[in-house]
Amino acid sequence: MTQKPEGLSAYIAVTAAYWAFMLTDGALRMLVLLHFHALGFSPVQLAYLFVLYEIAGMVTNLTAGWIAARFGLTLTLYAGLGLQVVALLALTQLDPNWAIGASVAFVMLVQGASGVAKDLAKMSSKSAVKLLAPPEGGGLFRWVAMLTGSKNAVKGLGFLLGAALLAALGFVWAVLVMAIVLAVILAAVILFMPPGLPKGRKGAKFSEVFSKSANVNWLSAARVFLFGARDVWFVVGIPIYFYAVLSDGSEDGNRAAFFMIGTFMAVWVILYGAVQAIAPGILRASRRSEGDLIRAARKWAAILFCVPAALTVAVLASSGPEAWLTITLVIGLLVFGAIFAMNSSLHSYLILAFTKSERVTMDVGFYYMANATGRLVGTVLSGLTYQIGGLPLVLGTSAVMIALAALTSGKLTDQTNEAYA
Repeated sequence: MTQKPEGLSAYIAVTAAYWAFMLTDGALRMLVLLHFHALGFSPVQLAYLFVLYEIAGMVTNLTAGWIAARFGLTLTLYAGLGLQVVALLALTQLDPNWAIGASVAFVMLVQGASGVAKDLAKMSSKSAVKLLAPPEGGGLFRWVAMLTGSKNAVKGLGFLLGAALLAALGFVWAVLVMAIVLAVILAAVILFMPPGLPKGRKGAKFSEVFSKSANVNWLSAARVFLFGARDVWFVVGIPIYFYAVLSDGSEDGNRAAFFMIGTFMAVWVILYGAVQAIAPGILRASRRSEGDLIRAARKWAAILFCVPAALTVAVLASSGPEAWLTITLVIGLLVFGAIFAMNSSLHSYLILAFTKSERVTMDVGFYYMANATGRLVGTVLSGLTYQIGGLPLVLGTSAVMIALAALTSGKLTDQTNEAYA
């Protein structure tokens, strides 16, 4: 009789810790992007700042799944929060008098540490849902959708927070304030974490990380293309385009542009998170089979393709950064966010549906390694495509990657009783 309350309490504690982390993660991304763009960094140099963040995520998710299986989920959750505090404190030591090369190298290393922290926290939180969620009545989809949706809404607030702190306090103080707040939250989580999460098993082998499930592997491939398609415009291309449109180059103009860009990115991610949270209701998931939801993943990817394809045509039809184009981009990208959320929510549910409790951290770690791979590819392409071909190439590349996500989703099969090696 005590298991359900303990499970719910642990789920609430994990969600709260994940919220705190993602608030600082979103704020830090916006702080770094806007601060270094204002210092004169090119789109490619800005993309480099986030490359190690994504590479670290790829490596971390593979190893973190095994570490959690071996030593327990609470250890990896606490490690993620603690490492983010260290990364934030390190960033306060950045010297504006350093050469650009030294600054890029230093921020890449700090962002790499932050990437490790994020994926430790993410893998721990998502795996916990599989173990804690009630099995009946679509409970797994509801719980994972609520965790993921609320997390992204909080990260959206982080974008706005980062832009606001940069304008109000400056770079160093903004980062320091976030480090202090997150350290306090980490201490509270360690002190008050309720029981309910597994402590690990001594016999877990690292070789178990690589899944032999065809569904897990195909879903991971679809995840690479889906998140690459998002980040190819999200990381550098659209923020820099909006900065060029909104700022007149003065200090006041930069400050105003920071607020407006931060607000748009925040609204986009909050909308994305809100739709994720209600996706089970939109999809009527509690009354549908796994096979139906697999087919839904294919359909929603095909629908998503239409948005960047249409935006690419709109940009090609314009003669420059005109007002109608900017409005079209804002509306189109918000639509993209809502449809993208349906795709992402289905993926987040399916990875937990495809795995089994005894290897959940392994499969979730592998899946989020694929997620980080997609983000890495999207991050690199975001700077390259914008610098080479501007917005048309950015949005066209996004459309191609979504088409590939739809094709790989088509390889998923309804194998409810699939065996795992």
